[in-house]
Amino acid sequence: MTEQTAPDADPEHRSGSGAADGAGAIRADAAEPDAAEPDAADPGATADERPAAPDERPATAAGTRAEEARGTVLTARRLAVAFVRQPYWERPGSTWIVRRWPDLTACLAATFFFWLSLTPSLVPRPWYYQGAIGGITAAIGYGLGALASWLFRLLSPWQPSRRVRARCWLAYLLLLPCVVAYLLGSSADMQRELRRLQGLPPTLTWHSLMIALISLAVLALLLLAARGIRLGTRLLTRLLNRFVPWPVAVALGLAMSTTIVVIGTRDVVWDRGILGVADRLAAAKDRSTDPGVMRPYSPMLSGSPDSLIDWDDLGNKGRTFTGSAISGQEIAGFTGEEAENPIRAYVGRAAYDDYADGAELAVRELERTGAFDRAVLAVTGTTGTGWVNPTTVEALEYMHGGDTAVVTMQYSYLPSWASFMVDRNEAGLATEALFDAVHARWEQEPADERPTLLVFGESLAVSAVESAFDGLDDMIARTDGALMIGPPDFSPIHSELTENREPGSPVWRPVYDEGRNVRFAQFPDADLLLPEGQVWEEPRIVYLQNASDPVVWWSPDLLFKRPEWLHEPLGPDVTSSIDWFPFVTFWQTTVDMAVSYGAPAPHGHRYGSNPVDAWAAIAPPEGWTATDTDRLSWLLEVRHPPKHGWAG
Repeated sequence: MTEQTAPDADPEHRSGSGAADGAGAIRADAAEPDAAEPDAADPGATADERPAAPDERPATAAGTRAEEARGTVLTARRLAVAFVRQPYWERPGSTWIVRRWPDLTACLAATFFFWLSLTPSLVPRPWYYQGAIGGITAAIGYGLGALASWLFRLLSPWQPSRRVRARCWLAYLLLLPCVVAYLLGSSADMQRELRRLQGLPPTLTWHSLMIALISLAVLALLLLAARGIRLGTRLLTRLLNRFVPWPVAVALGLAMSTTIVVIGTRDVVWDRGILGVADRLAAAKDRSTDPGVMRPYSPMLSGSPDSLIDWDDLGNKGRTFTGSAISGQEIAGFTGEEAENPIRAYVGRAAYDDYADGAELAVRELERTGAFDRAVLAVTGTTGTGWVNPTTVEALEYMHGGDTAVVTMQYSYLPSWASFMVDRNEAGLATEALFDAVHARWEQEPADERPTLLVFGESLAVSAVESAFDGLDDMIARTDGALMIGPPDFSPIHSELTENREPGSPVWRPVYDEGRNVRFAQFPDADLLLPEGQVWEEPRIVYLQNASDPVVWWSPDLLFKRPEWLHEPLGPDVTSSIDWFPFVTFWQTTVDMAVSYGAPAPHGHRYGSNPVDAWAAIAPPEGWTATDTDRLSWLLEVRHPPKHGWAG
């Protein structure tokens, strides 16, 4: 986005060997029509050659079309010669504020970064997301290339001549379509390989033309925005120069424009725009009730007529959590034995003023339902919207014949990405208040009569649950087991375990303290048996994390640092074509999070029925067998089939 001006005169221009030749070609072309026309005053010209007299018949239609075609050909020749001489635009003078033609070095860098964006990442992505990534990364490359070009012109005594620039531009414009077509074709092959690794059909809808057009449109929009900012800065600088010296005007203009851009982006575009719209949509969703969800009448469920928490105060996800609860009769149909109605306590955000009040209300709801007399009591966190994975809850309820109680407290209604931006600490504070209150009440029960106390969470809820403890030792001391699913990179205990894993164990399947209490799994039936020969002591903690889960691996560090999950050996469902590039991998992983549910379990951010295997290892009921685990896994896969995303 820097200035590119032609030298006032170069050796070729002075000698006439370059520009003069090209100009002479155009002059010769321009003279051809006159040379070919007959001279009306020439007495030797034939009648056909002389202009028609007024009383002669007009030219035929065929002759007119021939003349028009000849004129079109001559015009095309002139344009082609002009394009070959100078296939770019130069501003007429230094007084022009805007240089409308792009910088060649910047264009080359943009093309290179576009190619990098086509490399595969953690999960297959649809063509329209690829178009967006391509445009964003190309814009980053353009900016870096423009900066490099400006520094070169500033510091180098040698500058390319007009002929050199013309030939470089011509080569770039002629080769660009072929290069882009080849890159798009190669990227489609790499996407097919990634789909094969993750159990998806090899067929792929990869609209290469649309990818190129979307990328070009995104790049153009970003460049227009950048050039608009530059234009505004120049106008502001010239205005200030009327009152202060030029160096001062430049400094003030840059400072003022930077302030305007930062404040405008943060307050207007982000806070009032993106977050404001997300907040209004999420609030409306939280007030709604999903189709098929009915108010429960079992006293064991929050929101029922007997509950301390009103149905309208549960929020959308809370109403789904209690309104879709399974019954003791359904559980008995699976176990073949008499079963109880499970207890589900949910405190919606509208039901309390502060976290201490909400936690106290949750404990009173548990006491009302008799939760402290059940065999299992589980405390869980929620995602940003208040969602709790029904598969994880039902696995525990079916496994223990309904003799369970699960409690949680909503802290937000925003989607997880927005909650991460504005409520990240709130999730931990809310879950810490809830667990501390439940644990304090649980300790009041006789030691030999207390229910098994478990904690679990998924995605953003993992960070919330881990924040309730001072570390791994505290979690081991205060619980009887834990299940963490898809932990984000910033989860405190997960980060501690990963950083202090045993040498030689990969980051995607770390071994901590020889697997004494904590084990990681993507394929639980095999992974939870590792390391071989090591006794798995209680309480047991399981982390379900897929090697291809972008939620687990996303971090701002991806902008400038190669991540450990790209070190050899790679995960079982990570393609060998993947690599790290500054800026590019960060945007690829960011987009991967948006499509991470498109892959089947256990890939991406989808974990399917793996919680069944995990609960069977953490807190199995007496007499539970591997066959029971398989039966329950099949049942929950039928009850909760994968939602059809773009990858389906």
